[in-house]
Amino acid sequence: MSNILLLSVGTRNKIIQYFKENNKSGKVIATDMSEIAPAIYEADKHYIVPRITDNNYLDIILDICKKEKIDGILSLIDPELSLLAMNKEKFDTLGVKIVGSSYELCEMSLNKINMFNWLNEHGYNCAKSYDKKEEFYKDLDNGDISFPVFVKPVEGSASILISKVDNRDEIELLFSKHDGLMIQEFLKGQEIGADVYIDLISKEVVSIFTKKKIVMRAGETDKSVSFKDEKLFALIKKFVKEAGYTGQIDIDIFDVDGDYYISEVNPRFGGGYPHAYECGVNNIKLIYKNLNGEENEYSSEYEEGVYMMKYNEVCMKKLGE
Repeated sequence: MSNILLLSVGTRNKIIQYFKENNKSGKVIATDMSEIAPAIYEADKHYIVPRITDNNYLDIILDICKKEKIDGILSLIDPELSLLAMNKEKFDTLGVKIVGSSYELCEMSLNKINMFNWLNEHGYNCAKSYDKKEEFYKDLDNGDISFPVFVKPVEGSASILISKVDNRDEIELLFSKHDGLMIQEFLKGQEIGADVYIDLISKEVVSIFTKKKIVMRAGETDKSVSFKDEKLFALIKKFVKEAGYTGQIDIDIFDVDGDYYISEVNPRFGGGYPHAYECGVNNIKLIYKNLNGEENEYSSEYEEGVYMMKYNEVCMKKLGE
């Protein structure tokens, strides 16, 4: 089996557990910048590393890859995805496969305006988005958009600094306080999460799991229910193939009166992936097969109407032992 390195694991304990369940003979190594990131203690071995912005960060990760004979590497946070992809050749030299998408796609996914522009240009339903408030005001005056709208960072995650606003005064206040903001249309519909795996060898979609989101917390799915719709599956396959994503991705979608709107893409495991895994959608197994040089075949076998309900657990540890 393969040795895998999971970066910036934070509180994603379940993801570490799933990788260990599917890798009885290989090692699961984890990193984080904090000694009190609980997920690191689920791994076979862990390393405390600097922030990803540190000048020595990449060299430290490459050294870990060499020391632990790592076969595959992936990150669980957005900003690090681009760093890995940008240095693909360095990992290739060590025989380490990045489980992720290209640098260009990681960057596009991180920037909500660039994602909107791509979706709009390629004819996909998506929420109108503006990085210049004057353009928004023009469409507002023309009746092309209306309040409420969301004001959010162009680059951001975990729902940080997202505000639902109802008038121009609120927009002016937020734009005066923070840089790098955008305005996005408020979509009135059912929010959906899709966990998708694109085979690293064939580049084909081989796994789709969709869930209706019921409750969100800190930008992550807290409660959800599984469902299937072949129309949605067809849209996901078309979008993923056209964009060119590979590996594990998480797509946010809205069902607005029967029409599907693509909202955002995270080219990594999303916080709601445990719902898919516990329903039998084992994308971890697909990753290991790819790392061992095997292609995967398409499957979307899972039961509908299964609810996920997250709850808190605790990890007790005396540091230094």
